[in-house]
Formats: sequence, C-alpha cells, structure tokens
Amino acid sequence: MFKVLVIANNYPPLGLSGVKRTLKFTKYMKNYNWEPTVITTGNIGFNPLDLGLLKEAENAGIQIIRTEQFNLQGIINKQNTPVSIPRVFLRNTISKISKAVFIPDNKKNWAKKAYKAAREILQKEKYDLVYVPVPSYSSFVYASKLKKEFGITLFVDYNNLWLGNPFNFSLTPYHKYLNKKLEYTALRTVDKVIVNNRKKKENLLLFYPLLHYEEVLIIPNGYDPADFENESDIVESSSKMKLTYAGILNEYFTAEYFLKAFKQLSNERPDIAAGIELEFIGILSKENKKLIKELGITEFIKDHGYLEYSEVLKKLKSSDVLWIMVDKIFNSDTISSEKLADYFGSKKPVLGCLPEGPEKQSLKEYGASFLTKPDDIQEICDVLIQIHRLYNQKQLPEPNQEFLVKYNVVNLTEQLTKAFQFYLKAEE
Repeated sequence: MFKVLVIANNYPPLGLSGVKRTLKFTKYMKNYNWEPTVITTGNIGFNPLDLGLLKEAENAGIQIIRTEQFNLQGIINKQNTPVSIPRVFLRNTISKISKAVFIPDNKKNWAKKAYKAAREILQKEKYDLVYVPVPSYSSFVYASKLKKEFGITLFVDYNNLWLGNPFNFSLTPYHKYLNKKLEYTALRTVDKVIVNNRKKKENLLLFYPLLHYEEVLIIPNGYDPADFENESDIVESSSKMKLTYAGILNEYFTAEYFLKAFKQLSNERPDIAAGIELEFIGILSKENKKLIKELGITEFIKDHGYLEYSEVLKKLKSSDVLWIMVDKIFNSDTISSEKLADYFGSKKPVLGCLPEGPEKQSLKEYGASFLTKPDDIQEICDVLIQIHRLYNQKQLPEPNQEFLVKYNVVNLTEQLTKAFQFYLKAEE
C-alpha cells in the first residue's frame, strides 16, 4: 500500500464542521490502496464531541496519533459537555482577541507539536505523501516545513479559504499582510491544492498567480452511503410536516428571515402553520431563541440541541423537508457546507434560502429543491405554502439520481487517491 500522513486538527472525537470530510476520506482510502496515518489533537477539551464518529474512525482501522494542545475551553468545560454559543458581542470580542494574538490561528501551538510528531514519523518510516486539510491554517504552515525538510509530496485541502474566508477576517491591514505572506509561502511548497467548489478555485487563482489552473482540483463535500443504509433509523413521522434544519445558527447563518416568514404564515394561514413542525438540530444561538419567543411561535418549534452525528442522521431520515440557509455576507459564494452533502444523502426535498453561489447551483442540479433569496420574507412564506401543498398531495419532488452519484464520498475518495497516484507517477 501507499502511505499518506494526514495532519488534521479537525478530526473525531471533535464534532461539527470540517470533521466529516477528512474522516470519510480517511475511512475509504484503504479501498484504493492508500493507508492513512492521522496526526490530530489530543482527547481534552473537545466541545462539542462525537464519540460515534471516533468509533467509526477506529472501526476503519485508522492509525491515529494525538498531540495535546492548550485549550482554554477545555479547562472551562472539563466534562466535555456541549455548551451554547456565546452572544454575538462576546463571541466577536473573543474572536478579535484571538486574531490579534494568534497568527494565523489559535491552533499554532498544536500545529507545532504535530509537526514534531510528523518529523519523528518521517525519520523512521517511508510515507508517499502528506495531506493537510485546512483550517487549521497553522497545520498548513508546518506541513510546508515538512515538504522543505523531507522533500515529500504535499497536498492541501481547503475546506475553507484562508485569505478571503468569510468567517476569518483580518483584524488590521497588517494582520492581513502577515496572513497573506504565510499563505503565499506555504503555497510555494505545495504540490496540489484541493478545494470543494469552483468559486474557491477561482479565488485562489486570483489571489495567488503562482498557482496554475491544473494545480487546483475540485472535489466537493460528499455523503457516505453507509450512513443512509439502515432503514430502522427512520422513526414514525408525526401528523405534521417536519421541516428540519441541522447545524449552527448564528450571525452568519441566521434564522431571522425564515422565522419571520413563518410568523407571517401563522398570521395569514394559521391552518397551514398548524400542520408544520419546525425542528432545529445543532446549536441555536441565544439571539435566535429570543426571536422565537418574541414572535410567539414557540409552539411550532422543536429545539433538539447538539446531537451526535448518528442521531442527526435519524432526524434527517424521519423529516419530510430539510432547510438550509446562508446569509448575504462577504464571499458567501465560496461556502460549501458538509450539511448539504448529508441532505443529498437523505434524498429529502430541500428548502434553500441562499445567495448565488455553489450551494444554490448544487440544489438546482439536485432537483428536489425549493429556492429563495435568504432575506426575502414574503418569498419564503409563499414557498412554505407551496411546499405544504405538495406535501399534502404527496407530490414532493424526488432528487436527480445521476447527480447523487457525484456526491458519493466513496467515489470522491477514489478521485482524491487517483490524484495522489497521478502526481506520484508524474514525478517518477
């Protein structure tokens, strides 16, 4: 077998975004003659954590090496129990302090330890390639040092952009300069860049002319068909139409316009609103919870809070329609969420309140979709009426099966490992 060293801060038992893409790739790499070894963070201070995803990695026989990192949250949250998101002001304050002190990110201390562990491994064993998903950006910086020292092939996978990331602003022009310099230096060493949508590729080529078009490969986020095989996960549906959102809702992914649209629906068509149950899975911010109370629609809401991934899948399977949204923010057209891939795997109809971008385009190709602008309350209200009518008539749309094949993570892992092998062969 070929051997790949994966340096990934976001890996089980850590939950939430960015974890499943790397987990699923490493899970299926052995199918294509690649054996992964994962260097990730230690078992302290995960919040939230997902032991089910950790078990999946262990059952796949993946060798996992852990290096500890200082984690203030872990000190506060010793029991590893999920906590709610702080209010916007506090969250933004913490973010600004972190960005002022830690460049490129607050994983720098861990990335340095992971680098030392990787050096020890590479000095003892032969590996064919280093694969580093970002964020964390510190991982990429230190992986580039491994490239220089050992001459090993280096692939970087941008789950989120570094420069131009809508969630990773630079505090000052000087901070932006430092980040761009670090990214440019790291990209000079990289052999292949992976991104999960075309807009990210366009932005990278625009920001960094040193990159050539063929050096940047698009591999989208995918769903694992094994996650959707167990029909016993599907629980009995209620008499109401279940419309479900899974994920974080904060200032970037706000439920404000959707909730106001549902309030309008409850006023204008209380008969329809009475037949809909809104489910929220994940972390619903305090601001959104407050808005639900102010609008007087608490009776329609089920807030399940954070659930392990296996439980999320059960909720998706037993829902009638799924909902996704992205607000109109800077570079929102570069966002590709793992959640949408899971929605595709469920084969459920999806209501997408989205700006123009790859997610909206994917939903058009998916076929079983209803699309609105993210902030058009009247349009969202009208589409809710349309969805409920089709639900009652048992005429909700079915997804395009050919489209689903493209998002099967087993097939996507094959694409990734072929890229590994093609590059190695070209270098011979």
